[in-house]
Amino acid sequence: MRLSLALALTLALLPLAAGAAEQRYYELPKGDYPHDVAAGPNGEVWYAGQQLGIAGRLDPATGAVERIPLGKGSAPHGVIVGPDGAPWFTDGGQNAIVRVDPATKAVKAWPLPPERMPFVNLNTAAFDGRGRIWFTGQNGVYGRLDPASGDMRVWDAPKGRGPYGITGTPRGDIWFVSLAGSYLANADLESGAVTVLEPPTKAQGARRVWSDSRGRLWISEWNSGNVSVYDPAAKTWRSWKLPGEKPRTYAVWVDPDDGVWLTDWAANAVVRFDPATERFESFPSDKPGSNVRQLLGRKGEVWIAESGTERVRVIRYGAK
Repeated sequence: MRLSLALALTLALLPLAAGAAEQRYYELPKGDYPHDVAAGPNGEVWYAGQQLGIAGRLDPATGAVERIPLGKGSAPHGVIVGPDGAPWFTDGGQNAIVRVDPATKAVKAWPLPPERMPFVNLNTAAFDGRGRIWFTGQNGVYGRLDPASGDMRVWDAPKGRGPYGITGTPRGDIWFVSLAGSYLANADLESGAVTVLEPPTKAQGARRVWSDSRGRLWISEWNSGNVSVYDPAAKTWRSWKLPGEKPRTYAVWVDPDDGVWLTDWAANAVVRFDPATERFESFPSDKPGSNVRQLLGRKGEVWIAESGTERVRVIRYGAK
């Protein structure tokens, strides 16, 4: 299904502070509820339409939106673009990992094992260095799928409920965080066993995590309003509070230049943190209640899913 240009595209070209060039907003069909977003290799942008169970494909050049049904009962939460260039979804409604072929639009699903049915609250996913996709389920699991063989393993998470954000490092390692458990964990790629690390701030609500180019793990802390970083090589932690009195740090993404992008629900803003200067720069939404749950991008662009306003937003910034 394709949406007309008039409905699909709203351009709001606004001046930004130093370090960014422009931002644009793209209106999506009402009811799509874009939860997560990911930039594709050919300029396209994918989003997880959670309420209607669709994969959304936005063409930023024209504003056209294509909506691809993912299956009966679908409710996708996360979306990433894999090493094959295809969008991969964590589909909580189908309790499955779902792939969409970007050329044919064919949908393939890998349901979780029967003993893990019907619902583990699938959240996010990341690929390791061996082509396998790892995922989290907030009801207390994490798992691994080998798409080539179809082999899927699911393990009980430490401390039960809470696994949420997950990331792969440049070395191909896998780390995830627990929102309810307030920890960072490193998964053994073969056995699946995890090593748990406790951030210095107690009960901080580690929500999402992303690796920088050096393999350091940047964590958005929902309860504390901090952004923290763990360096596995040095085994050290550092934390910074976001601007404002009571920030609520939801999402994190590290751009190719190692700038750290975050979302702050309290400020209704996207925030960029420069680790070199330890300074924050804020980019508020032009509408209240944007409720940005996730953001991803590519060099020079950060793509944002505004679930509250049912829009996709881009900030084009001055890449180094």
